Amino acid sequence: MDKIKLLTVLVSIVLFLSLINLFATYNLNTKFDSINEPNITAEPTLAPQPTTANPAPTQQPLNIQVSSDDDPVKGSNDAPVTMIEFSDYECPFCGKYYQQTFSLIEENYIQTGKVKYVFRDYPLKFHQHAKPAAEATECADEQGKYWEYHKILFENQNALDNESLKQYALDLGLDGTAFNECLDSGRMASEVETDFQDGISYGITGTPSFFINGNKVVGAKSYEVFQQLIDKELNNT
Repeated sequence: MDKIKLLTVLVSIVLFLSLINLFATYNLNTKFDSINEPNITAEPTLAPQPTTANPAPTQQPLNIQVSSDDDPVKGSNDAPVTMIEFSDYECPFCGKYYQQTFSLIEENYIQTGKVKYVFRDYPLKFHQHAKPAAEATECADEQGKYWEYHKILFENQNALDNESLKQYALDLGLDGTAFNECLDSGRMASEVETDFQDGISYGITGTPSFFINGNKVVGAKSYEVFQQLIDKELNNT
């Protein structure tokens, strides 16, 4: 009898412990689910938005009245299309445009009398040599060699230090003394600054930037982009 009672007690204890374990496991799972449940509902999947609700920004031509100031002109003053470039001699994208695109525009539109081309200075503040280089072109312009000097600078963007700027003048056969006096005096700084401030007023924030009969184009675009815009303006004249 003692053995039977002892066995009964042991069985009762095992059953009691099993019930406690089952209850504890249930409570633990319930708490775990309650903790993880907010993570499931915290970031609900949003329904796809119509593609037209917030369209990606695109570059739309903006007609702006842009002054040529008294800056150098390439091409006929009577050309039906005026193309004004704001540029920086140290800017790699400006160099890319000059090397890959400008010659085609010059050949097909400037030399044929269709485009009047104006270059205005927009030396970016973080380009150490851009402003002195721009002033140097103005000094070259005093001796009638603006575009020739302009060409040399874009072909030598990695050598725009003061010594190089003066050597380019000599290479073009300019009066070195007069050129050096012009550059060292800084008297062309106000001319360059006028271009820069005008560019700011036209909303320019980077180079190169262009205005084709007032239509703004930003960046070193391909020739085909400029061709399309110029032809459109020619068809409207």
